[in-house]
Amino acid sequence: MPRTVLITGCSSGFGRLIARTFLDAGWNVVATMRSPEMETELKSNDRLLLAQLDVTDSDSIQRAFTKAREVFGQVDVVINNAGYGGSGLFEQFSPDDIHAMYETNVFGPMNVMREALPDMRAAGSGVIVNVTSMAGHLGLPGNSVYSSSKHALVGLTEAMAQEYAPLGVRIFNVAPGAYPTTGFDAAVDKRLNSGDAQLVAFSHKLRAQISAVGAQMANKGGALADPQEVADHVFACVTEDRPIHNPSGSDAEMLTEMAGQANRQGFIDQLSAMLVPAA
Repeated sequence: MPRTVLITGCSSGFGRLIARTFLDAGWNVVATMRSPEMETELKSNDRLLLAQLDVTDSDSIQRAFTKAREVFGQVDVVINNAGYGGSGLFEQFSPDDIHAMYETNVFGPMNVMREALPDMRAAGSGVIVNVTSMAGHLGLPGNSVYSSSKHALVGLTEAMAQEYAPLGVRIFNVAPGAYPTTGFDAAVDKRLNSGDAQLVAFSHKLRAQISAVGAQMANKGGALADPQEVADHVFACVTEDRPIHNPSGSDAEMLTEMAGQANRQGFIDQLSAMLVPAA
């Protein structure tokens, strides 16, 4: 019997590619998004269920899981992919902007995992993959609020991976670098025009610098980085023996080396041996 994966944020980008990758591998796929009635690219078949899910709405999460269980039975794997970014200096984000980003990027995955974990613990098996960002492993200037939200999710993932391993649940982080879907060449964010003249001038200058470097990284080797790499990393976390943290892209791997985090798993293993008892 095919196993079942539930994926958030499947309306575009990485989420849609992840859904296709699991479908091509013969899995049952619950592809969730805020407006599934608008989806036209994921072709319906007996192993695909399109479901409405807003990660900021606990009721919609519960409904999506209930529907998934009714159609396919147990949800074996959850991929937390839904999230969004935004450029600007810290002062250019209003408190409401910051709360909204955290609701989606941090509390959203928490809401989804809270729904998934009881069944996984009961089964003694399950996998959760959180799609984060290299911005969660470094403080990305011009994206301070976004970086902080992804740092929170990366830290949560690392701690939870150690907490739940003895209970049979594996939890991973896939951190994409610069890809076309991450929008380094996108139109200037509306927040860049917020604030006083000094803030506006410097934020535009910083955005131009970050966009140029990001585009260069996304084109490393003379061709645009292929977002399918991210989907392949996610699939490998589910089907192979992988470390908790998985940078995706040549730039992400380079930054991981530069930050001295290439052997992070070795440190985590030592920490777990000291702190985490057997279940």
